[in-house]
Parts: sequence; structure tokens; C-alpha cells
Amino acid sequence: MPWRIGIDEAGYGPNLGPFVMTLVACRLPEHHVDADLWELLKPCVRRASDKADDRLIVADSKQVYSSSRGFDDLERVVQCICPDTSLGSWVTQYAGDDLAELRKEAWFTGATAMPCDVAAANLEAARERWSATCEGAGVDWVFSRAAIVPAPRFNRILDKWHSKGAVLSLAMGQLMRAFLDVSTPEPTYFVIDKHGGRNTYAAVLQEAFSDGFVIAEEEGRLRSVYRVEGLDRMVRITFMPKADVEHFPVALASMASKYAREMLMHEFNEYWRAQIPDLAPTAGYPLDAERFMNAIRPSLTKLGIADDAIWRRK
Repeated sequence: MPWRIGIDEAGYGPNLGPFVMTLVACRLPEHHVDADLWELLKPCVRRASDKADDRLIVADSKQVYSSSRGFDDLERVVQCICPDTSLGSWVTQYAGDDLAELRKEAWFTGATAMPCDVAAANLEAARERWSATCEGAGVDWVFSRAAIVPAPRFNRILDKWHSKGAVLSLAMGQLMRAFLDVSTPEPTYFVIDKHGGRNTYAAVLQEAFSDGFVIAEEEGRLRSVYRVEGLDRMVRITFMPKADVEHFPVALASMASKYAREMLMHEFNEYWRAQIPDLAPTAGYPLDAERFMNAIRPSLTKLGIADDAIWRRK
């Protein structure tokens, strides 16, 4: 029963709010190791480009969620693979390593209820259909983990490494090590969305797999492939652009990251709207982030909160 694993992120570009990266892993029969999971799980799931019906949409989160469309499609899928009843409980279960630091954020309460959009009856039906389809195909979704990086740690990483890309590399290593610590030693295949235009990852991976030896098999614009020798299993890692389009677990990781990021931003906005009731919410991206930051600056001074505790410098 080899492992297929996807890793993707949300919130790398904004100046406000946390960065989130998620790992989603499944075990599946050997003869399905290279299967198209959209096809294998077709009774339950579809791509965003498929004809609309009542199946779950699994795709790049940008194709599933927008502020105008709401959370319904995104939430149904994420609550099938990473179920929980509140944001605080979700963070505890899936990002427990980062909970203590997140609790230091003035805006974080964890009290936001889940699900927030999808009706309970619709969610239960989706979960039953998802479980039955996956069980019938022999696909077992047994591990999900998130790394959440609030603004203060984001800025500390910038200060130490002088590179925004270090945020991606450190979160990825954290998730990979967490997976290896708890998983059974079957052949393990990681697929990861490329980090910007970068083509070389051997040094980053060697840090994550410090007990093994990373060997580059291919490094280029279309993909970069590595294997790790000396571990308790065969490990292969592939980085490729738009991996969330071609690889089902990466699409799920993209959706889980986006869902967590948006739920966290809900609490971020609610906190600051309590200070300034007529303040329009923000998604945290550069142009609107400046408007928001200018609006809350008097409150920051009053509350004794430093700009660096809120504003990500890159």
C-alpha cells in the first residue's frame, strides 16, 4: 500500500494574515499507484472544468472558491478529508505544532464554528458518498497536516534567511518530517507545487531528510525529481508547476490550505472590525492591505501592537 502525498500552500503573496501550507496523504493499492484519482473516484468527484453536477469539485482552490461564490464547494471537500467542528479544534488537530504561536495573535480565538456555509445534511451526504467511493476504490485518506506561519514568525524567517522562499522551504520540511514520524514505511511519493521559478531543491530536501541522502534525478523547468536513499522506505519527490491541476492530492492540499487561510482571515477581520466597526474586510493582498493597514494604525498604537506583528514585509 504505497503513499501518495500532495503539498500546496495558500497566503504566500499577502502582507496581512498567516501563511498556510498543507500536506494531504493517502494509501492505495500498488496497482493504483499511478492512477488518475479523478477517474478512479469519478462517482464522487469531478474537476472544475467538468459538467456541473452534485459531485465534489476537487481542483486548484482558485477554481473552487472565490469571495462571490462562497465556501460551499470548498468546505464540502475539506470537511470530508479534514473534518472538524471549530477553527480552534481544526488547528489543534491538523496544525498543533503551530497552535501556541497562533494563540499569541491578538485576533485569533478559534471560536469560529465549522462548517460555516454548507448545510449539515448536505455535508453528511457528501461525507458518506466520499467514504463509500474511496473505500470501494481502496483509497485510504489517513493523514493530513498543516503548517501555519503568522506574521511575526514570517518576519523572523525573513530576518534570518533574507529570503521569502525560506518560508516555503521550512514549512515543507516541517510537514515532511511530521509525515515520516507517524507513517508506515511503504514506498512514498511526494508531489509538490513548484516554489515560484525555482528548479533546484536538493539542499532544501537534504535539510528535511537529514537521516538520508538526497539524489537529484532531474532538474528543469517542467519538473524536478529527487529520490532519498538511506531511509526506512523508498522516497521520491517531484516538484512541478501547476501540480494541483495534474495531481489529486495536491489539489486537495491546495483546497485545505485555502480553507484554513480563509477561516483564519475571518477571525482576523472580525477582530479589527470590532475595533473599527465600519472597516471593510481584507484578503490581505498588497494593494488592499495598505488601505487596511492605514485604517487600523491608530488602533495598533492604542493597543500597543507593533506593525511587524501584523504586517508581513514581503
